Amino acid sequence: MAVITTYTSSQKFLHWALFALVILLYALTYGEEFYPRGDPSVDAIWRLHISFGLLLAALVLWRLALRGVRGAPSLPAEMSGPERAAAKIGYFALYALLVAIPVLGILLTWFRGDALSFFGLFTVPAPFAPDRATARTIRELHELCANGILIVAGVHALAALYHHFVRRDTVMARMLPGDR
Repeated sequence: MAVITTYTSSQKFLHWALFALVILLYALTYGEEFYPRGDPSVDAIWRLHISFGLLLAALVLWRLALRGVRGAPSLPAEMSGPERAAAKIGYFALYALLVAIPVLGILLTWFRGDALSFFGLFTVPAPFAPDRATARTIRELHELCANGILIVAGVHALAALYHHFVRRDTVMARMLPGDR
């Protein structure tokens, strides 16, 4: 059985696409603040946020399916047990947040009484009546998870940079574009 030393090009594409989408979604969230309340641009920003959030959900499912089928390269043998455990916990946290955020976003949209629209190509109406209290709770959870993913992804990036520049191992190279 061959040892996997790098992620596939599809896995690399999804990794970086998800990174870009998380940043874009955050930018859209805070871009709304540049417009006065009631401005039609705010509605357009939220429609884009929802559409890109649905795209994120689809890509996360694709990434999870590929991870299940293709697996992941082994961590370097010189990593200690606690380092390996920290890496596994970090990956679990990233995947859990990448699943939770879009699910909460979908529920938030529906509990606000809005339909889900994917760039105007299709619309999924809310399956239940609006509930402001539930929507408020879900919004808080959605925001908490969104802030959490920035923290976890930041630690993930710092760990990759540490492995690349200090440890000089292959951890980061496995996810960089090209055949490494």
